[in-house]
Amino acid sequence: MIIGPKYKIARRLGAPIFEKTQTQKYALHLERKGKKKGFSKQKSEFGIQMNEKQKARFTYGLSERQFSNYVKEALLKKGANASSVIFEFLEMRIDNVVYRLGFAKTRLGARQMVSHGHITVNGKRINTPSRRVSVGDKVGIREASVGKPLFANLDERIKNITIPSWIKLDSGRKTAEIQGKPVLQPAENMFDLNAVIEFYSR
Repeated sequence: MIIGPKYKIARRLGAPIFEKTQTQKYALHLERKGKKKGFSKQKSEFGIQMNEKQKARFTYGLSERQFSNYVKEALLKKGANASSVIFEFLEMRIDNVVYRLGFAKTRLGARQMVSHGHITVNGKRINTPSRRVSVGDKVGIREASVGKPLFANLDERIKNITIPSWIKLDSGRKTAEIQGKPVLQPAENMFDLNAVIEFYSR
């Protein structure tokens, strides 16, 4: 997926949704541009909903088709909270799990890592970034890939990562087990999934 100029997109959406826009360098960039993180003019309800959709989509690096399919699938689940289901779908993608574990610095890097066959699920090599993990699944690095430069300084990276409570990491073995499901905490996200649902329900 081609995203485009990340600084420009983050400014337009009013949120530092990319890893490179969550740095001091980006804050200084905003200051030089004289831009605030909010919107420069009032948006319509539709505009706000679209903005929230784009923030969520770009955060996880998904195409419009991929993202809309997740929303449609969530809306088909009877009796379920659609926002929570969408969040679960996004977080339990294997590329996101690899990113959350600190194996890769960015979600894009995690996606490439999976695509190139460096990651295993339950001991089996996989190459599909969109694959969803389930409770009980074990995620690891393929034995033949551990010594590659891609994983240099991995111990240091892991030390600086806060692992979600639904994932248990064995930092020594570089393996992890999915022990639960992610719980949506709206205040912790840069996007509003309720607004996203409203956008697709129009």
